Amino acid sequence: MKLSVIIPVYNSEKTIAPLVETLLHSLSAISFEIVMVNDGSRDSSEVICKEIASTYTNVKFISLRRNYGEFNAVMCGLNWAYGDYSVMIDDDFQNPPAEILKLVEKAESENCDVVYTYYARKQHSVGRNLGSKMVNWLTGYLLNKPKGLYLSSFKLIRKEVVREIIKYQGPYPYIDGLIFRITRSIGTVSVTHLKREEGVSNYTWTKLISLFLNILFCYSSLPIRLFVPIGLGLFGLGFLLLCFLTLQWIIGPDPKGWQVVTATFIFVGGIQCILLSVLGEYIGKSFMAQSGQPQYVIKYNSEEAL
Repeated sequence: MKLSVIIPVYNSEKTIAPLVETLLHSLSAISFEIVMVNDGSRDSSEVICKEIASTYTNVKFISLRRNYGEFNAVMCGLNWAYGDYSVMIDDDFQNPPAEILKLVEKAESENCDVVYTYYARKQHSVGRNLGSKMVNWLTGYLLNKPKGLYLSSFKLIRKEVVREIIKYQGPYPYIDGLIFRITRSIGTVSVTHLKREEGVSNYTWTKLISLFLNILFCYSSLPIRLFVPIGLGLFGLGFLLLCFLTLQWIIGPDPKGWQVVTATFIFVGGIQCILLSVLGEYIGKSFMAQSGQPQYVIKYNSEEAL
C-alpha cells in the first residue's frame, strides 16, 4: 500500500464525511487507506465514522474511550497504518486533500524521511499563530530543530520512521520530538491553507501550556540542568551580601539586619520553590510513565469488528 492518511477526529460531525469523500476522489490514482481515530468526540462523529468505515473497504475507524489529545490519537493511527508513507491531516478541511500528492512527490523525488508543510498565508486565528510561533521557538531551542522549519501538523512520514516512532509507549507522545530523535532527513513543501468552514478551533491556551510542559519535561533535560547555574548564582549572591554586611558593620552605621534577612529568605525561598516545582514535574511525569498510564485505550476498531 502506497499511503496511509491518518485523521484525528474530534467533534467534526459536519466535516468528516465530506473530507473522506474528497480524499477518496483526490487520491484515486494511488493505492491508499484512510485511518480515522475518534478522540472522544462529544457529538455524533463516532456514529458517522462507523458508517463511513462500513461503506468503504479502504477506510478504517478506531474510537478511543475518552479524549486523550491529538498526539495520542495520531500515535494510535500510526500503529494501524500500513502504507509506505503516512500523512497526518486535520479534520477541519483547512488542508486541501489534493495537496497530499505534493508531499508524496517530495518524499520520493528527494528521498526524504519526513516532509513538513508550510503556508504562504496562514488562515489561523491570531492566538493560534502566536502559539505556533512559541512552540516553534521552544522546539528550536530544546530539540535542535532545523532553523526555519515550521512544525505543521500536516506532514508525511516514511514507513521506516513510523516503525521507530510507535516504539514509544509512554503517555506523553510528541510526534515532532520523536521525529527529531530518529532522523534529520527532512523536506518541506508549500501548500494552500484554507479558512475553517465549520465549527471553532479546538486549540486552547490550556492545550498550549500542556504541550509546552510535555516538550520541556519529557523531551529535554534543560530545566533540571539549570539547577547548577542557579545554585552557583545564589551562592555568589549570598557571598556578595555577606561581604556587604561585613563592610557596613566595619564602617558603620549598623545595618538593619532583620530587613536584609527577611528579603534574603523571601528571595531564596522563591528560588527554592521554582526548583522544587521543576523537580516535581520530572518526578510526576516519570511516575505517570512508570505507573502504566496508557497512551490511549481503544473502544472500537472497525478491523476487529469484521
